[in-house]
Amino acid sequence: MEKEKKSPVSDVGAWGMNIVSSVGIIMANKQLMSPHGFAFGFATTLTGFHFSVTALVGLVSNATGYSASKHVPLWELVWFSLVANASITGMNLSLMLNSVGFYQISKLSMIPVVCMMEWIIHGKHFSREVKMAVGVVVVGVGICTVTDVKVNAKGFLCACVAILCTSLQQISIGSLQKKYSIGSFELLSKTAPIQALSLLILGPFVDYFLTGKLLSEYKFSSGAFFFIVLSCSLAVFCNISQYLCIGRFSAVSFQVLGHMKTVCVLTLGWLLFDSQLTFKNLLGMALAVLGMIVYSWAVEAEKQPKILPSTRDNLSEEDLKPLKEGIAESPLKDTELGESKV
Repeated sequence: MEKEKKSPVSDVGAWGMNIVSSVGIIMANKQLMSPHGFAFGFATTLTGFHFSVTALVGLVSNATGYSASKHVPLWELVWFSLVANASITGMNLSLMLNSVGFYQISKLSMIPVVCMMEWIIHGKHFSREVKMAVGVVVVGVGICTVTDVKVNAKGFLCACVAILCTSLQQISIGSLQKKYSIGSFELLSKTAPIQALSLLILGPFVDYFLTGKLLSEYKFSSGAFFFIVLSCSLAVFCNISQYLCIGRFSAVSFQVLGHMKTVCVLTLGWLLFDSQLTFKNLLGMALAVLGMIVYSWAVEAEKQPKILPSTRDNLSEEDLKPLKEGIAESPLKDTELGESKV
Protein backbone atom coordinates (compact mmCIF):
# COMPACT_ATOMS: atom_id res chain seq x y z
CA MET A 1 0.00 0.00 0.00
CA GLU A 2 1.11 3.54 -0.64
CA LYS A 3 0.99 4.65 2.96
CA GLU A 4 0.48 8.16 4.21
CA LYS A 5 3.80 9.74 5.15
CA LYS A 6 3.86 9.46 8.91
CA SER A 7 5.77 11.53 11.42
CA PRO A 8 4.89 12.73 14.92
CA VAL A 9 4.46 16.28 13.62
CA SER A 10 2.15 15.29 10.75
CA ASP A 11 0.14 13.01 13.07
CA VAL A 12 -0.44 15.89 15.48
CA GLY A 13 -1.24 18.14 12.53
CA ALA A 14 -3.90 15.72 11.23
CA TRP A 15 -5.57 15.47 14.65
CA GLY A 16 -5.26 19.22 15.19
CA MET A 17 -6.87 19.96 11.82
CA ASN A 18 -9.73 17.58 12.60
CA ILE A 19 -10.40 19.00 16.07
CA VAL A 20 -10.18 22.67 15.02
CA SER A 21 -12.28 22.22 11.85
CA SER A 22 -14.87 20.02 13.58
CA VAL A 23 -15.30 22.38 16.53
CA GLY A 24 -15.35 25.35 14.14
CA ILE A 25 -18.04 23.83 11.95
CA ILE A 26 -20.18 22.99 15.00
CA MET A 27 -19.96 26.61 16.17
CA ALA A 28 -20.70 27.97 12.67
CA ASN A 29 -23.66 25.60 12.21
CA LYS A 30 -24.98 26.49 15.65
CA GLN A 31 -25.13 30.15 14.62
CA LEU A 32 -26.53 29.28 11.19
CA MET A 33 -29.21 26.80 12.31
CA SER A 34 -30.18 28.17 15.71
CA PRO A 35 -33.59 29.92 15.99
CA HIS A 36 -31.69 32.75 17.66
CA GLY A 37 -29.29 32.86 14.70
CA PHE A 38 -30.33 32.49 11.06
CA ALA A 39 -32.75 29.54 11.51
CA PHE A 40 -31.40 27.59 8.53
CA GLY A 41 -32.86 24.23 9.50
CA PHE A 42 -31.87 22.22 6.42
CA ALA A 43 -29.10 20.04 7.85
CA THR A 44 -29.08 17.31 5.19
CA THR A 45 -29.05 19.81 2.32
CA LEU A 46 -26.27 21.73 4.07
CA THR A 47 -24.24 18.51 4.15
CA GLY A 48 -24.82 18.26 0.39
CA PHE A 49 -23.33 21.77 0.08
CA HIS A 50 -20.34 20.58 2.16
CA PHE A 51 -19.58 17.67 -0.14
CA SER A 52 -20.15 19.79 -3.24
CA VAL A 53 -17.39 22.19 -2.16
CA THR A 54 -15.18 19.24 -1.15
CA ALA A 55 -15.74 17.64 -4.57
CA LEU A 56 -14.85 20.94 -6.27
CA VAL A 57 -11.59 21.15 -4.30
CA GLY A 58 -10.77 17.56 -5.30
CA LEU A 59 -11.52 18.31 -8.95
CA VAL A 60 -9.24 21.36 -8.95
CA SER A 61 -6.53 19.38 -7.15
CA ASN A 62 -6.62 16.61 -9.76
CA ALA A 63 -6.71 19.10 -12.66
CA THR A 64 -3.66 20.98 -11.36
CA GLY A 65 -1.71 17.77 -10.74
CA TYR A 66 -1.53 18.26 -6.99
CA SER A 67 -3.08 14.84 -6.47
CA ALA A 68 -3.22 11.77 -8.70
CA SER A 69 -6.45 9.96 -9.54
CA LYS A 70 -6.36 6.20 -8.97
CA HIS A 71 -8.87 3.61 -10.08
CA VAL A 72 -11.50 2.44 -7.61
CA PRO A 73 -14.47 0.41 -8.95
CA LEU A 74 -17.59 2.55 -9.30
CA TRP A 75 -19.76 0.05 -7.44
CA GLU A 76 -17.53 0.34 -4.36
CA LEU A 77 -17.71 4.14 -4.45
CA VAL A 78 -21.51 4.04 -4.82
CA TRP A 79 -21.83 1.48 -2.01
CA PHE A 80 -19.61 3.58 0.28
CA SER A 81 -21.57 6.76 -0.54
CA LEU A 82 -24.89 5.05 0.20
CA VAL A 83 -23.60 3.89 3.59
CA ALA A 84 -22.21 7.37 4.37
CA ASN A 85 -25.46 9.09 3.35
CA ALA A 86 -27.50 6.62 5.41
CA SER A 87 -25.26 7.54 8.35
CA ILE A 88 -25.95 11.27 7.89
CA THR A 89 -29.70 10.81 7.40
CA GLY A 90 -29.93 8.36 10.31
CA MET A 91 -28.15 10.79 12.64
CA ASN A 92 -30.47 13.64 11.69
CA LEU A 93 -33.58 11.46 12.14
CA SER A 94 -32.26 10.11 15.45
CA LEU A 95 -31.74 13.65 16.76
CA MET A 96 -35.28 14.62 15.69
CA LEU A 97 -37.10 11.56 17.05
CA ASN A 98 -35.12 10.95 20.26
CA SER A 99 -34.12 13.09 23.20
CA VAL A 100 -30.70 14.77 23.18
CA GLY A 101 -29.61 12.41 25.95
CA PHE A 102 -30.36 9.25 23.95
CA TYR A 103 -28.77 10.84 20.86
CA GLN A 104 -25.53 11.30 22.85
CA ILE A 105 -25.71 7.71 24.10
CA SER A 106 -26.08 6.47 20.52
CA LYS A 107 -22.98 8.44 19.51
CA LEU A 108 -21.03 6.99 22.44
CA SER A 109 -22.08 3.46 21.54
CA MET A 110 -20.22 3.82 18.23
CA ILE A 111 -16.91 3.15 20.02
CA PRO A 112 -17.76 -0.41 21.18
CA VAL A 113 -19.63 -1.04 17.88
CA VAL A 114 -16.55 -0.04 15.85
CA CYS A 115 -14.40 -2.30 18.06
CA MET A 116 -16.82 -5.19 17.52
CA MET A 117 -16.96 -4.64 13.74
CA GLU A 118 -13.16 -4.40 13.53
CA TRP A 119 -13.01 -7.76 15.31
CA ILE A 120 -15.65 -9.36 13.05
CA ILE A 121 -14.41 -7.93 9.72
CA HIS A 122 -10.64 -7.76 10.25
CA GLY A 123 -10.11 -10.14 13.17
CA LYS A 124 -8.54 -7.34 15.19
CA HIS A 125 -7.99 -7.89 18.91
CA PHE A 126 -7.63 -5.24 21.59
CA SER A 127 -5.55 -5.39 24.76
CA ARG A 128 -7.05 -5.12 28.22
CA GLU A 129 -5.52 -1.64 28.62
CA VAL A 130 -7.16 -0.41 25.41
CA LYS A 131 -10.56 -1.79 26.49
CA MET A 132 -10.24 -0.12 29.91
CA ALA A 133 -9.28 3.21 28.32
CA VAL A 134 -12.25 3.01 25.93
CA GLY A 135 -14.53 2.37 28.90
CA VAL A 136 -13.17 5.40 30.78
CA VAL A 137 -13.71 7.65 27.73
CA VAL A 138 -17.29 6.39 27.24
CA VAL A 139 -18.13 6.93 30.93
CA GLY A 140 -16.50 10.37 30.99
CA VAL A 141 -18.22 11.69 27.88
CA GLY A 142 -21.48 10.13 29.04
CA ILE A 143 -21.29 11.95 32.39
CA CYS A 144 -20.74 15.36 30.79
CA THR A 145 -23.21 15.07 27.88
CA VAL A 146 -26.08 12.71 28.71
CA THR A 147 -29.03 14.34 30.47
CA ASP A 148 -32.60 13.28 29.79
CA VAL A 149 -33.00 9.92 28.06
CA LYS A 150 -36.23 9.36 26.16
CA VAL A 151 -36.59 6.90 23.29
CA ASN A 152 -39.30 5.51 21.04
CA ALA A 153 -39.43 2.66 18.53
CA LYS A 154 -38.87 4.79 15.41
CA GLY A 155 -36.11 6.80 17.05
CA PHE A 156 -34.38 3.65 18.29
CA LEU A 157 -34.48 2.13 14.79
CA CYS A 158 -33.01 5.30 13.24
CA ALA A 159 -30.30 5.39 15.91
CA CYS A 160 -29.35 1.76 15.18
CA VAL A 161 -29.13 2.48 11.44
CA ALA A 162 -27.00 5.57 12.12
CA ILE A 163 -24.64 3.71 14.48
CA LEU A 164 -24.11 0.75 12.14
CA CYS A 165 -23.70 2.88 9.00
CA THR A 166 -21.35 5.39 10.65
CA SER A 167 -19.19 2.60 12.10
CA LEU A 168 -19.10 0.74 8.78
CA GLN A 169 -18.30 3.94 6.86
CA GLN A 170 -15.35 4.79 9.08
CA ILE A 171 -13.95 1.25 8.90
CA SER A 172 -14.41 1.28 5.11
CA ILE A 173 -12.33 4.45 4.74
CA GLY A 174 -9.26 2.61 6.01
CA SER A 175 -10.12 -0.62 4.17
CA LEU A 176 -10.50 1.09 0.77
CA GLN A 177 -7.23 2.98 1.22
CA LYS A 178 -5.38 -0.27 1.90
CA LYS A 179 -7.18 -2.31 -0.74
CA TYR A 180 -6.53 0.08 -3.63
CA SER A 181 -3.30 1.73 -2.38
CA ILE A 182 -4.97 5.11 -2.53
CA GLY A 183 -4.29 8.16 -0.37
CA SER A 184 -6.87 9.75 1.89
CA PHE A 185 -7.43 12.87 -0.22
CA GLU A 186 -7.60 10.86 -3.46
CA LEU A 187 -10.30 8.62 -1.96
CA LEU A 188 -12.24 11.61 -0.67
CA SER A 189 -12.11 13.31 -4.07
CA LYS A 190 -13.74 10.18 -5.59
CA THR A 191 -16.50 9.70 -3.01
CA ALA A 192 -17.40 13.38 -2.48
CA PRO A 193 -19.06 13.98 -5.91
CA ILE A 194 -21.35 10.95 -5.48
CA GLN A 195 -22.30 11.99 -1.95
CA ALA A 196 -22.84 15.60 -3.03
CA LEU A 197 -25.13 14.67 -5.93
CA SER A 198 -27.24 12.23 -3.91
CA LEU A 199 -27.55 14.57 -0.90
CA LEU A 200 -28.49 17.58 -3.03
CA ILE A 201 -31.26 15.51 -4.67
CA LEU A 202 -32.58 13.76 -1.56
CA GLY A 203 -31.62 16.36 1.06
CA PRO A 204 -34.51 18.80 0.54
CA PHE A 205 -37.04 15.94 0.87
CA VAL A 206 -35.40 14.62 4.05
CA ASP A 207 -35.26 18.14 5.52
CA TYR A 208 -38.91 18.74 4.65
CA PHE A 209 -39.80 15.52 6.48
CA LEU A 210 -37.74 16.66 9.48
CA THR A 211 -38.80 20.30 9.67
CA GLY A 212 -41.91 20.67 7.52
CA LYS A 213 -40.22 23.56 5.67
CA LEU A 214 -39.11 23.91 2.07
CA LEU A 215 -35.68 25.22 1.14
CA SER A 216 -37.27 27.42 -1.56
CA GLU A 217 -39.25 29.25 1.14
CA TYR A 218 -36.16 30.22 3.14
CA LYS A 219 -35.19 33.89 2.91
CA PHE A 220 -31.42 34.05 2.46
CA SER A 221 -29.60 36.99 4.01
CA SER A 222 -25.99 38.10 3.66
CA GLY A 223 -25.29 36.78 7.17
CA ALA A 224 -26.79 33.37 6.42
CA PHE A 225 -24.85 33.19 3.15
CA PHE A 226 -21.61 34.05 4.97
CA PHE A 227 -22.10 31.27 7.53
CA ILE A 228 -23.03 28.76 4.81
CA VAL A 229 -19.76 29.58 3.00
CA LEU A 230 -17.84 29.39 6.29
CA SER A 231 -19.46 26.04 7.14
CA CYS A 232 -18.63 24.63 3.68
CA SER A 233 -15.01 25.83 3.92
CA LEU A 234 -14.54 24.23 7.33
CA ALA A 235 -16.21 21.05 6.04
CA VAL A 236 -13.44 20.64 3.44
CA PHE A 237 -10.79 20.55 6.19
CA CYS A 238 -13.02 18.40 8.39
CA ASN A 239 -13.57 15.79 5.65
CA ILE A 240 -9.90 15.73 4.61
CA SER A 241 -8.68 15.40 8.20
CA GLN A 242 -11.19 12.59 8.92
CA TYR A 243 -9.86 10.51 6.02
CA LEU A 244 -6.29 11.40 7.04
CA CYS A 245 -6.75 10.36 10.67
CA ILE A 246 -8.51 7.07 9.88
CA GLY A 247 -5.92 6.29 7.18
CA ARG A 248 -3.04 6.95 9.59
CA PHE A 249 -4.52 5.34 12.68
CA SER A 250 -7.82 3.43 12.82
CA ALA A 251 -11.56 3.95 13.08
CA VAL A 252 -11.39 3.08 16.79
CA SER A 253 -8.71 5.70 17.47
CA PHE A 254 -10.71 8.25 15.48
CA GLN A 255 -13.77 7.57 17.63
CA VAL A 256 -11.93 7.59 20.98
CA LEU A 257 -9.65 10.58 20.46
CA GLY A 258 -12.37 12.33 18.48
CA HIS A 259 -14.26 12.92 21.71
CA MET A 260 -11.72 15.63 22.46
CA LYS A 261 -14.01 17.64 20.16
CA THR A 262 -16.85 17.11 22.65
CA VAL A 263 -14.69 18.55 25.43
CA CYS A 264 -13.75 21.54 23.24
CA VAL A 265 -17.37 22.17 22.21
CA LEU A 266 -18.53 22.19 25.85
CA THR A 267 -15.70 24.54 26.82
CA LEU A 268 -16.30 26.93 23.90
CA GLY A 269 -20.05 26.83 24.53
CA TRP A 270 -19.35 28.04 28.06
CA LEU A 271 -16.93 30.74 26.86
CA LEU A 272 -18.85 32.02 23.82
CA PHE A 273 -22.52 31.18 24.34
CA ASP A 274 -22.87 31.37 28.15
CA SER A 275 -23.69 27.66 28.38
CA GLN A 276 -23.75 26.28 31.89
CA LEU A 277 -20.70 24.27 32.95
CA THR A 278 -21.42 22.25 36.08
CA PHE A 279 -19.21 20.12 38.30
CA LYS A 280 -20.74 17.07 36.59
CA ASN A 281 -19.55 18.41 33.21
CA LEU A 282 -16.05 19.11 34.54
CA LEU A 283 -15.79 15.64 36.13
CA GLY A 284 -16.89 13.96 32.90
CA MET A 285 -14.49 16.03 30.81
CA ALA A 286 -11.59 15.18 33.15
CA LEU A 287 -12.42 11.46 32.96
CA ALA A 288 -12.71 11.61 29.17
CA VAL A 289 -9.32 13.32 28.80
CA LEU A 290 -7.74 10.82 31.21
CA GLY A 291 -9.18 7.96 29.16
CA MET A 292 -7.80 9.45 25.93
CA ILE A 293 -4.33 9.76 27.47
CA VAL A 294 -4.43 6.14 28.70
CA TYR A 295 -5.73 4.99 25.31
CA SER A 296 -2.88 6.74 23.49
CA TRP A 297 -0.36 5.12 25.83
CA ALA A 298 -1.96 1.68 25.45
CA VAL A 299 -1.97 1.87 21.64
CA GLU A 300 1.69 2.93 21.60
CA ALA A 301 2.55 0.11 24.02
CA GLU A 302 0.91 -2.40 21.65
CA LYS A 303 3.12 -1.19 18.81
CA GLN A 304 6.35 -1.89 20.74
CA PRO A 305 7.99 -5.20 19.76
CA LYS A 306 7.80 -7.81 22.47
CA ILE A 307 11.31 -8.98 23.43
CA LEU A 308 11.33 -12.56 24.71
CA PRO A 309 13.70 -13.12 27.62
CA SER A 310 16.63 -15.45 26.87
CA THR A 311 16.85 -18.91 28.42
CA ARG A 312 19.77 -17.76 30.54
CA ASP A 313 17.63 -15.02 32.07
CA ASN A 314 15.00 -17.58 33.02
CA LEU A 315 17.50 -19.77 34.92
CA SER A 316 18.53 -19.05 38.48
CA GLU A 317 22.13 -19.20 39.69
CA GLU A 318 21.45 -22.59 41.33
CA ASP A 319 20.24 -23.96 37.97
CA LEU A 320 23.35 -22.67 36.20
CA LYS A 321 25.84 -24.08 38.76
CA PRO A 322 25.66 -27.79 37.68
CA LEU A 323 26.02 -26.72 34.04
CA LYS A 324 29.15 -24.70 34.80
CA GLU A 325 30.68 -27.58 36.79
CA GLY A 326 29.92 -30.04 33.98
CA ILE A 327 31.65 -27.85 31.40
CA ALA A 328 34.73 -27.47 33.62
CA GLU A 329 35.09 -31.25 34.19
CA SER A 330 34.45 -32.57 30.67
CA PRO A 331 37.40 -32.61 28.17
CA LEU A 332 36.98 -30.52 25.05
CA LYS A 333 36.90 -32.49 21.80
CA ASP A 334 38.88 -31.38 18.79
CA THR A 335 36.27 -32.00 16.15
CA GLU A 336 38.80 -31.79 13.32
CA LEU A 337 41.53 -34.15 14.70
CA GLY A 338 39.33 -36.31 16.90
CA GLU A 339 41.78 -35.90 19.82
CA SER A 340 40.98 -34.99 23.38
CA LYS A 341 42.59 -31.76 24.65
CA VAL A 342 43.64 -32.13 28.30
